[in-house]
Amino acid sequence: MATESFDESAPSGRGQQVLDLLDKAINAQSALVRKNITRAHQRNPEATPAQTIRSLERMYVSALTGTGAAVGGTAAAPGVGTTVALALSAGEALSSLELSALFALSVAEVHGVPIDEVERRRTIVMGILLGGSGNTTIGKVAGRTGQHWGRQVVAKVPVETLRQINKVLGRNFITKYGTKQGIIVLGRVAPFGIGAVIGGGANAAVAALAVKASRRAFGPPPMEWPGSVRDIHDAHDTHDTPTESEQSADRPSVH
Repeated sequence: MATESFDESAPSGRGQQVLDLLDKAINAQSALVRKNITRAHQRNPEATPAQTIRSLERMYVSALTGTGAAVGGTAAAPGVGTTVALALSAGEALSSLELSALFALSVAEVHGVPIDEVERRRTIVMGILLGGSGNTTIGKVAGRTGQHWGRQVVAKVPVETLRQINKVLGRNFITKYGTKQGIIVLGRVAPFGIGAVIGGGANAAVAALAVKASRRAFGPPPMEWPGSVRDIHDAHDTHDTPTESEQSADRPSVH
């Protein structure tokens, strides 16, 4: 999926690497949003949008916490040097970003917020991962006040306005993400027996903040499924009751 890079005044060096990492994560996960929603919905085919969003939240927190703990445990294991541990953490950073991007975009889709344009996807992901500061920035640059910027701003303002928002969010993201990730990386190379706790705990905190930010961004879940994902719900309704032949095929044989 070809995308435009951030604005021409974007920073070089480490800052640009962070933004490139973000775009890579967003691009990699955008195509998986509907599959992620389907997976959450399969846990309860009768689920409402609100219940499906709660499933998405639980899946995200569980996955991100597990990723952090796994890398932390590896870094803390005997015989694993600092260089190897840092390399593992660098690879995990992308994984964490991918999980966060997938979560943010999936929740947006259930709310019926369009994610078909790259600037909208960037605003959603950065706004949620920046938490309160993202909320303030988006409202200020867009010239709009009120709650639930995910619905009021991302879904309604022109793309050019989103581009201006993303310039500011990008700078804030570099500062906050770099600082926070640096602390997490140091936690991954803690002495044996500590790394797993720090890794998983740090990622759990990030996930919890992202969930809270997403609720603030989009507000209460819709009462009905939006048109963009209604077919996911309808497909489950269609296949909830298997035919007699399907039941027979699924019935285990008796030996």
